[in-house]
Parts: sequence; C-alpha cells; structure tokens
Amino acid sequence: MFKILVINPGSTSTKLALFNDIEKIFDKCLHHPVGDLSGFTRIVDQFEYRLEWILKLLKDENISLQDIDAYVGRGGLLKAIPGGSYKIDNEMLNDLRSGVQGEHASNLGGILANALAQKYNKPAFIVDPVVVDELDDVARLSGHPQLTRKSIFHALNHKAVARKTAALLNKDYKNVNLIVAHLGGGISVAAHKKGRVIDVNNALDGEGPYSPERAGTLPAGDLVRLCFSGKFDQEQILKKITGKGGIVAYLGTNDLKELQDKIRNKKDRNIEKILAGMVYQISKEIASLAAVLKGKIDAIVLTGGIANNKLIIKQIKERVSFLAPVYIFPGEEEMEALAQGVFRILSGQEKAKIYAKEVKQS
Repeated sequence: MFKILVINPGSTSTKLALFNDIEKIFDKCLHHPVGDLSGFTRIVDQFEYRLEWILKLLKDENISLQDIDAYVGRGGLLKAIPGGSYKIDNEMLNDLRSGVQGEHASNLGGILANALAQKYNKPAFIVDPVVVDELDDVARLSGHPQLTRKSIFHALNHKAVARKTAALLNKDYKNVNLIVAHLGGGISVAAHKKGRVIDVNNALDGEGPYSPERAGTLPAGDLVRLCFSGKFDQEQILKKITGKGGIVAYLGTNDLKELQDKIRNKKDRNIEKILAGMVYQISKEIASLAAVLKGKIDAIVLTGGIANNKLIIKQIKERVSFLAPVYIFPGEEEMEALAQGVFRILSGQEKAKIYAKEVKQS
C-alpha cells in the first residue's frame, strides 16, 4: 500500500490530503489570512510561509513525512505539455518559480511537494496541470497568425471524469470519444478523442461560453473599440473579461443559488434570461464539438460546481442529449485525481513523464 500526500494551493488556502493508494484517509484545508499574504510581492514568495503551515499541521496530526511514499502538487502555469503525471525536476521547478506562463497559486503546488519529498529522498509529481496541450494543429488556428488559440483549461478534472466515464462504459479512456464540460466560475468545454483533448476553449482568458465570472468569447470589433475608447486601461478591460464578466457583469453576483431564489420569488425577471443565455452558450459549445469529433461521441460529461444545479443541468441536457448519453459528476475531485495520477505511476500502470522531453515547442 502506497501513502500519497496531496498538496493543492489556492489563492488564500492550501488543501492537504493523505491517501492509502486511492483511498483518502485524511484531508484538511488551511485558510491563510489575506493580511498575511498581502505582504508577499509574488506568489512564489509565499513558499516558506505555506511550508511552515503545512509542517505544523502534519506534526499536529502525527503524520510523519518519513512514512509517505510519494508527494504530488497541483500543477501550475508551466509551458504547454501533454496530459499525464510528471516527475518534478529542476527544469520544472525553475519554470514554476519564474512564472513562465504567469503567476498563479497552483505554481506553488510542485514547489511545496518537491520540498517535502526531498527531506526523505522520496519522489514528487504533478498531474494534468492547466497547461495540458493536446490540440490538433487545425484547432490552434484563430483566423490571424499573430493570435494562436491556446489550451489552458480545467485539465485535472476533465481527465479524471473522462476516465470515470470510460470505466462506466466498460472501456479504456484511450478508446472513447467524449465531450466534457467543466462548469464552474470559469467554463471549459473540450473534445476528448481517444485519450487526447484535441480542442478546448482557453478558460483562463475567458474564451468560450460566458460563466459566473467570465465574459466568454465577445464580439471582436466591439471589444477592440471598447479597448480604445479611452475609458478603461488594460487591467480594467482584462477584469471585464475574467473576474467581473459573465453573470457578475449582468447581475452583480456570481451566486447562482441566490439568483434562482430570486427567480422563484419573482423578484427579477431579467435573471432567468441571463441564466438561460449561459445555458444556451454552453449547449452551443458542446454541440460545436460534435463536428470536431465527426459525430462519433460515446458520451457527454458535465462536471464542476454548477453541475450541482439541477435546473441548469436539466436545461443543458434538453439541448444536447440528442448527441449522446449525458453523464453528471458534480463538483471537482481534484485531490482524488492527483492521488490517482500518482498511484498509476507507483503501481506500474503508467510511466512518469519527463517535463523537458514533453514541452511543446512554440
């Protein structure tokens, strides 16, 4: 039996979980005061601070680092790589520390996992980071050579629920075609063809359907004119697209439960229309990927926090279920997915990938 420690840093929290093989035996979320974090210039500067919190928790819970067989951290904004489990090495650490594709709390996942693993010479990994890139070449074309489409999405949860769906179909993930939609604060919809994500919207930049916090793909001409209107700087425009776009921009909140309560109480008739617009765009994105897979679809998979919303899921199913059976996996099991990725390596089901060998050359 393998003991696997999982580390998943968020913007103001660090989640920890301990697994025996793929069975979770302990989990805890450390909440970091915003005042503490505000003193750090860069996210990577929080390393020592978060490590100290982790070591204290493990000591309080009588969890010995010496007893752990492997460590895994949430993968960050690395260079583009195919999906899989990667052994953490110096080149990966350098890219996580430098923020080669941007600053994000998940960049700390690999750094923290490696630091703990080194204490007793144990292996450390990341699994299916957000930069997983398996796009077909034709999917990279945007319409202008200076603007290449990128693959940045909820890869960890996508791959995890895709494998679960394949198992329910009594097939291997590498032998099925799926359309997976992760529905959360951001939304990513992907075509999975025989184990590869061959097309997906860039969820980080708010491309695709609008969501509770992201504007989605906007009318290009109007967006350019807004940028040069003189009313907003670059940071304000980017916030309109990601963070203050979508449902927040229309209705001032990203709380879908609150909005549906208002619909039931008939307090705002506009809410129903805005939520219907999101459902419409999600459904249209799913249907467009049917063409990518040439109509050969084993299943459609809906996951993420919004998949808990029965009304929204019902409305999406009404629009897309003619394409293929629809499977629902509410929420996101990131900790389990990270542990499962490492277990596949330790149990010999897969081989660990080497970052430098897999990096996509631009």
